[in-house]
Amino acid sequence: MSQQSVPVMALTVTASSAVAAGRFVTVAGGQAGAGVNTLGVARFAAASGELLTVDVLGTAIVEAGAAISLGAAVETDANGKAVTLDAGPAVGRVLQAASGAGSFVEMVLIPN
Repeated sequence: MSQQSVPVMALTVTASSAVAAGRFVTVAGGQAGAGVNTLGVARFAAASGELLTVDVLGTAIVEAGAAISLGAAVETDANGKAVTLDAGPAVGRVLQAASGAGSFVEMVLIPN
């Protein structure tokens, strides 16, 4: 899948826990859990206490937790990955279909 993105705004936060690249991040700087509001997507991995760049507006590359259809709205799963929106807040919309868990796709971030 594409590894391009067009971030319009990125913020630097201190990671409050280990965060994997391409995973959703909370406003507290931790890797997001299932169905939560997010700050954005981590550009790279960071250990607890390290500085982390988080894309918060524009598009970002996110890791999928399952197959996702082109254009689907997404929420976070328990590991901070994107999954098709079910009951949580919409945190983005994918610009590419994800073939399954572990795929990296470009998505438009939805502030929440």
